[in-house]
Amino acid sequence: MKVVFLDRDGVINKYPGDNDYVKSWKEFEFIPGSIEGLRKLCSYDFRLIVISNQAGVGKRIFSKENLDIITKKMLSVLKKKDVYIDGVYYCTHRKEDNCFCRKPKIALLHRALSDLKIKPNISFFIGDSFVDMETARKFGAKTILLLSGKEKISNRPHWKFEPEYIFDNLLVASHYLCEHFG
Repeated sequence: MKVVFLDRDGVINKYPGDNDYVKSWKEFEFIPGSIEGLRKLCSYDFRLIVISNQAGVGKRIFSKENLDIITKKMLSVLKKKDVYIDGVYYCTHRKEDNCFCRKPKIALLHRALSDLKIKPNISFFIGDSFVDMETARKFGAKTILLLSGKEKISNRPHWKFEPEYIFDNLLVASHYLCEHFG
C-alpha cells in the first residue's frame, strides 16, 4: 500500500505567509493544479492523509470550529472533484506547549495509520517546509519538498539536508510519483 502524507498550507492551498494563518474558508484558496494532482494520486491508488500544524487554534487566532469548517468544505470540494482524502490530522498546539503531535514529531502519522488500519509498504511526505522534511525523515517516509509555499530554492545553501525530491508544486510531484511508484 502506498501512502502520501501531505501538509496542507503551501501544498494543497496557498501559503498564508510566515506570520499568518488560514483563519476562515474565505481565506482558503487551492493552489492551481493541486486538486488535479490529488486526483491523479487517487487514481493510482495512493492513500492520502493530511498532517498539518495549525497553532493558530492554540494561539486563539481562530477557533477549532473554524478549522473544522475549513476542513469540511475543503473535503467537500475535493470529493466533488473525485479526490478522496483518507484522513485529516491537525496539531492545534503552540510550539511552546511541547506536545507529542506537533511536527516534526511523528505521533500524528502513527495515529493516522492506526486509526485507518493502514500498513504502508512505501510512504511519502509532501510538504513545503523543513519541518515537514524532518517529519518525513523521522518517520522513514520519502521526503518531497514543494516550492509552492514556505521554502524557497534560494535558501538551498542553508538547508539542513537535501530532500530526496524537490518539485515546484503538487501537480508536478503527483505526475512523478504516479509514473515512478504508481
